[in-house]
Amino acid sequence: MLTKLRTLASLYLELGPRWSAFRLAYAFRLRTGLIRLQTPQYAWDDRPLKHWLHPSIPSDADSYAIWRKQNAPKFFASVGARSPRPDYGTQAIEEANKLLNGELKYFSHEYRQTGFPPIWNDGTQKHWSQISDDSATDIKFIWEPNRFAFVYTLVRAYTATGDEKYPQAFWQLIQDWADNNSPNTGANWKDGQEIALRLMAWTFGFYAFIHSPSTTNLQISQFTEYLAAQAERIYKNIGYAISTRSNHTISEAFSLWMVGLLFPELKDAKKYFHLGKRLLEEEAAKQIFPDGSYAMYSLNYHRFILHLYLYAVQLGKLNQSPFSNHLLSALSNSINYLSHLITPTTGQMPVYGSNDGALVLPLNNCDFTDYRPLLQLGSVITTGQPIFEPGVWDEDVFWVCGAESPSSFRRGARGEVKTSFPHGGTYILHNTNSRAILRCTDFTSRPSHADQLHMDLWMGNDNIVIDAGTCLYTGEGVWRNGLARTSAHNTVTADGRDQMTMVSRFTWTNWAKGKVLKHTENLWQGEHDGYKPVRHQRTVMALEGNRWLVIDDLTANEPHHYTLHWLLNDVPFTKKENSLLLNYEASTYKIQTGLLNGEGKFTTLRADPNSTYGWRSRYYAHKEPAISLLLETHQENARFYTFFGFENDILDFNDLEIKL
Repeated sequence: MLTKLRTLASLYLELGPRWSAFRLAYAFRLRTGLIRLQTPQYAWDDRPLKHWLHPSIPSDADSYAIWRKQNAPKFFASVGARSPRPDYGTQAIEEANKLLNGELKYFSHEYRQTGFPPIWNDGTQKHWSQISDDSATDIKFIWEPNRFAFVYTLVRAYTATGDEKYPQAFWQLIQDWADNNSPNTGANWKDGQEIALRLMAWTFGFYAFIHSPSTTNLQISQFTEYLAAQAERIYKNIGYAISTRSNHTISEAFSLWMVGLLFPELKDAKKYFHLGKRLLEEEAAKQIFPDGSYAMYSLNYHRFILHLYLYAVQLGKLNQSPFSNHLLSALSNSINYLSHLITPTTGQMPVYGSNDGALVLPLNNCDFTDYRPLLQLGSVITTGQPIFEPGVWDEDVFWVCGAESPSSFRRGARGEVKTSFPHGGTYILHNTNSRAILRCTDFTSRPSHADQLHMDLWMGNDNIVIDAGTCLYTGEGVWRNGLARTSAHNTVTADGRDQMTMVSRFTWTNWAKGKVLKHTENLWQGEHDGYKPVRHQRTVMALEGNRWLVIDDLTANEPHHYTLHWLLNDVPFTKKENSLLLNYEASTYKIQTGLLNGEGKFTTLRADPNSTYGWRSRYYAHKEPAISLLLETHQENARFYTFFGFENDILDFNDLEIKL
């Protein structure tokens, strides 16, 4: 009971009285069944199209379809057009044909045999509010096909070939989904964000296929009916999304704005549009920090919301409904921030923060881990200039901006190089041809991972010291969002503790406060208070010739068990006493670690079956081997050192000009 009271007190202090009051009221609505009265279950036939339309709009299928085709608001010019560049369509055709053969790509990475159409849910007929999203089975595996991300693939394949099997598949999948997902019934009505992403994909396909010979007037009218019901579900429970202070607010607001903009014939269109736009403006100001970083402390979720905003900005511009300069400035700052983290030759970024495999706009042939499509699109929209030379990452610009290729634009010059993004807690140190990216922040919104003082290291294009990622939110044992814990990060743990208290899969209390003590051209130093009364301070030095030294100081008044952990990319390695040699194709890198006082136990683990050590996850629900290097000691005060260099380097502290 005392622990629960402390948790509630911490949540109250960190998230505030309004959040606490709303969550208490929401819990009451759930338990009493009030939500079931506010969003009742019904059959599709109970609310025909006429129920949803403005009284002035014809509601019989034929008349409505004619009206819709004549009065549709504008959409992206490339959607529904023909003759794109051939290299845009080849992979999409292959992927679309796999879908028709019953193979569906999950989490933008792995194909699974699902049948066609897939099985949309587990068959439960419960009201959505009675379904848990935290059971033994990860509900994200139910939700993934219901996001309809494959619609973008069908559109790309149809645009390249004109083959009517793709719009036919779209309409078959829409109808089968409706037949198996009655309003407010089952898992696919539970989460407003899932509905929002589904409506976004559906609308993209609707505009692409509405003039197809395979499209009937009945399908057009039914589509609007299905869309209106889901928009209402979002609207009636959007208070919960707002309470999350997360990308849920942005995605659900975007969906309401989009439906209100593109389907003005709905009787509630204006209400949806104005609420959605207001929330999009407000949340941009709240969730995008002044330095361009993102309040969820996650790079994948940052990409998630930027895709929504960039899409909205272009769509609004087409329909003479622009967003504010403040919002546009926030997007520009975000693109600039991410441009400092990306490796331009590969498109890779650190995998820090929560990563659920979401990719809002799968409109290109690039890998899920490649951020160049986002930055290219964002740069063209916010500056009118591409950030990269032409490549396969240009396809998003083709679809959203209607340009054949950004080569028609003048490539913009790189702006001022920044190394400090304090609002998001991201810091960069550069060496000749290497760089370190560090995490340290005084959290002002809900933390994603317990990763204070975590460090990634690139030697050239090789990300040799890596972030483990996420893997699973709902898994068994250590895989219940286990990679969010401190032990999975490149830092030091004290007595096996996390830096904060995990009270649920996504909620931390007792937020650790990080503080940067020094940041110069060649040195960074920070600390955090997550192990009270133990103090952890980290110093990172960029030495001559792409060599690096990291010093971790742990101070306390009594002995503690300290564990330094480094997660390394999985390449062939040689172990020598307290060092490893990592054998890359072009170079052999040396990682040497030790203690400047006392004795320690040096261990390496690869794909450990009993823990999260030796694993990384670049894609949701997928893990691959990595190398965990651990150095453990039990003493009152400890000073760890870690040297990153090359095969024949010898570390001599007497040669260092910096006093330790």
